[in-house]
Amino acid sequence: MTHLRKLIHFVKPYWKLAVVSLVLLTTLVFLDLSIPRLIQRIIDDGIKKNDLTVVVQTSLLMLGISLLSALIAIGNNIFSVRAGESVARDLREAIFVKIQNFSYGNLDQFTTGRLMVRLTSDAGAVQRLVQISLRIGTRAPLLMIGSLILMINTNGQLALSLLPLLAITMGVIVFFSFKMEPLFRTVQIKLDRLNTVLQENIAGARLVKAFVRADHENERFETANRDLTARTVTVMQFMSSMSPVLTVCVNIGMVIVIWNGGLEVIRGDLSIGQIVAFTNYLITTMTPLTMMVQLSNTWANGMASAQRINEVLDAVPEVAPANPGAVLPEQARSRVEFRDVGFHYRGSNEGAVLEEINLIAEPGQTVAILGATGAGKTSLINLLPRFYDVTHGQVLINGVDIRSLSEDSLLAQIGIVSQETVLFSGTLRKNIAYGRPHASEDEIIAAAKAAQAHDFILKLPHGYDTHIEERGVNLSGGQKQRIAIARAMIMRPKILILDDSTSSVDVETETKIQAALTELMRERTCFIVAQRISTVLNADKIVVIDKGKIAAAGTHAELLKCSPIYQEIYDSQLGSGIRDLSQPAPRWEINP
Repeated sequence: MTHLRKLIHFVKPYWKLAVVSLVLLTTLVFLDLSIPRLIQRIIDDGIKKNDLTVVVQTSLLMLGISLLSALIAIGNNIFSVRAGESVARDLREAIFVKIQNFSYGNLDQFTTGRLMVRLTSDAGAVQRLVQISLRIGTRAPLLMIGSLILMINTNGQLALSLLPLLAITMGVIVFFSFKMEPLFRTVQIKLDRLNTVLQENIAGARLVKAFVRADHENERFETANRDLTARTVTVMQFMSSMSPVLTVCVNIGMVIVIWNGGLEVIRGDLSIGQIVAFTNYLITTMTPLTMMVQLSNTWANGMASAQRINEVLDAVPEVAPANPGAVLPEQARSRVEFRDVGFHYRGSNEGAVLEEINLIAEPGQTVAILGATGAGKTSLINLLPRFYDVTHGQVLINGVDIRSLSEDSLLAQIGIVSQETVLFSGTLRKNIAYGRPHASEDEIIAAAKAAQAHDFILKLPHGYDTHIEERGVNLSGGQKQRIAIARAMIMRPKILILDDSTSSVDVETETKIQAALTELMRERTCFIVAQRISTVLNADKIVVIDKGKIAAAGTHAELLKCSPIYQEIYDSQLGSGIRDLSQPAPRWEINP
């Protein structure tokens, strides 16, 4: 219940739709409750007394009530559907906006598959809960209460004889409802796993094919699919057992009414019309209980989904937002300092990823970062745009701790070309101008030329208006990287981060891009994580990371003289002969 109460504010904007739906539903209940009385009138005042006029008039009245009930039911459905769909729309939007505010740490916690289930299946379950509540959730108790009152009014003693049975029936429904909520939650967990496997395989379909791992991935999917099916079957079997139990209760009630009512008819204390009306009221009383079967299923599913949605909505971004008005003082160039920085990922039991990092990048300097696989290069770079917060220490830009800056102010200073090139469906022009949607055509072309992308773009069927397919599948890896570089260049940032951004281009193109970057970053600070050592030979400062610490720092010439690690890296790639070739092969593996 707590989880649903947190979601009530999503219903509040549509309270008028809900009220109209409930008013129509209440009217429908009163019309339904009038039918048994009219049947009693036909039997006692019409058929028994051979009065055809009463039979015809009452039948026409029943027909009119039925038509009116149908129209009211349609209206109730329309308003309840509008309310439910509106709530689902707002809920999906709230989840999406929340995800946009997540830090990298939160995204590490919630996998893509889990978030997709929250946005689709879980939001749909809450939507169905709202609709069912406005259609059945209110109608069922009103019918029960109204029918009980009319049953007592018809024959109090006969009504009292049914109360124990009604109490037992309600107990059965409550028992099933409480048992089903955790069962539905386990189904959603299995659905999470299935969606994760599905998302990974769709995104990595080419990799699966390249490594001939289709059989392995089929087994993974089959296992997840089988687990979901088994859990769903268990839940459905449990749910399906409730309907027969309620049917037995209804039949027992009918036997009680017919037996006791029949005895009273024989004694002359009850008319045939009354016992027929009483039987109809009993059915009207028990029918809502059978409605509760559907409602309890939807309720349990909605409760489980509401809890899972609240896990996302209640998640606190690991990177705490700063004062929105806290902006970086306007300066022409930026000085970056990592001061006694340490960092480890949340939930990691492997100790610190970075320790005792002290690094200064003066305005306009190019700082290259090298190191072995898992040394912490990308982790270090991710601290600068505050994708993660340092565990201890400070990251400063122009002497200001970045944790005191607003996100917009900080990221406005930084251009990023990441390891994984992400392009969005749309035109090339829109992808290049993604960070500056109102950039002019000249600015877009200038950025593309600087990234060595202009020539290949002109060779495409529609040039800059060429449509990019999902994940940029109609471009090569090198082409995508150049578009990503152009996207960063058009921002004209004061700080540029290139995380292995030229790994997919040839050496000649890389040389041209580096020349363009040199011109672009003449007054800017640049950080480069590179796979090729040739990319960083001319950097103002080269930093070698080893096991989360700075092992060496200096220019290319300085490191060749004093850093064995750098000598090994240089020798392994360029074979300079600095090292004795009779020694074992270098242990260093350069990786972005």
